[in-house]
Amino acid sequence: MSRTAAYIRLLRLPNLPTAAADVIAGAAICGFLAEASQLWVAEQLLPLVKLMLASVCLYAGGVVLNDFFDARLDAVERPERPIPSGEATRRGAALLGFGLLALGICFAFWQGWWSGVIASFLAGTIVFYDAVAKKVEVLGPLAMGICRGLNLWLGMSLIPGFDPWRFLWIPVVYIFAVTLVSRGEVWGGRKSSLIFALVLYAIVIFGVGILAGTDTGLWAICLPFLAFFGILVIRPLIAAIGNPEPLAIRKAVKSGVIGIVALDATWAAAYGHWVLGLAVLGLMALSFWIARQFDVT
Repeated sequence: MSRTAAYIRLLRLPNLPTAAADVIAGAAICGFLAEASQLWVAEQLLPLVKLMLASVCLYAGGVVLNDFFDARLDAVERPERPIPSGEATRRGAALLGFGLLALGICFAFWQGWWSGVIASFLAGTIVFYDAVAKKVEVLGPLAMGICRGLNLWLGMSLIPGFDPWRFLWIPVVYIFAVTLVSRGEVWGGRKSSLIFALVLYAIVIFGVGILAGTDTGLWAICLPFLAFFGILVIRPLIAAIGNPEPLAIRKAVKSGVIGIVALDATWAAAYGHWVLGLAVLGLMALSFWIARQFDVT
């Protein structure tokens, strides 16, 4: 593998569309709450692209720094990763990771000062997760979930002035569950943790349905997207509960990560922008295609 290909692998390319999907979902929510016209997406296209670029850069920087901080552990558990295998250097990963975080913050401030503030908090939380939180059993999944919540909020900053808190708990709980499952990728998982994650998935599904349904009343649009999301993430997790071995858990994690896009599509469709929902599902197809070539986790 060439040095360039090694650094590309550090970016975990299949996951990057999920970051952009969060922003689209947040934008759809605030667009509905602002009672914007159906043409608001076209009118706000450039600001939306700025926020999507910010989100993708922040996510990419975070996953690169994940390998930077995990280099010693990966040398034991995953020696095939780019840094322990010698295909990439820790110094190069640090420069790439922190550079991407800085670029993401710049894109966000380009859009607006409030977007920049949110992006700055997100970047700080990303570094905190990579360097400290992920080593702590409960704090790690919680910090990762907060990162996703801030990313959704970044999308909502497209039209500021709305209370984000009743929405932000959804990605926090969901990513907490996915991160909990991922703890068993190397040595296998505990059934109790996987069952707890299943309960959290159910809470997320019902939570999204209640929030979106009561806000918009668009049940006919919301429910098909929500059902697709539920089937996508729950089936492999149930299989992993029955056989908590690393391979089954990795499949559950992969579905959980890509399921973020399905969750975002549900938000977008449920809040009256079904075209955006379908567009977000297109990002899922892109994730699946890239996942054939690169690691998701």
